[in-house]
Amino acid sequence: MTLLKTYARLWADDLDQALPLLEELTGEQPHLRMAFQEIALAAIGDFLVIAGPAEERARYSHASATVVVDDLGALQATLKSAEATITTPATGGPTGRFLYARHAGGAEIEYVEWTPDLVRRIIGS
Repeated sequence: MTLLKTYARLWADDLDQALPLLEELTGEQPHLRMAFQEIALAAIGDFLVIAGPAEERARYSHASATVVVDDLGALQATLKSAEATITTPATGGPTGRFLYARHAGGAEIEYVEWTPDLVRRIIGS
């Protein structure tokens, strides 16, 4: 199992207002932009901006980062051996599959296995 990309999560009220500064800082345009339930998401550089009403963002605020992996099944075995707790089981989503896990030390992370098309487009392999 390989970690392909790690995103720091940024919380915003409005995605369109948050992106211009990040575009300037990273020198990039968002490589992923989508809606998920009641929130809007954009990935730019090493940031994942999660925008929308505070009460909707709060549903996802327990995770401190989003990590893209190449094999969610292998990740689950690694997490289990490290005594991590799966807090949201593997679920299908618009970019592939994801799960949330709380590590033994207390950190909670969202892990995502992207579709092959997204991996090729964003990671390049």
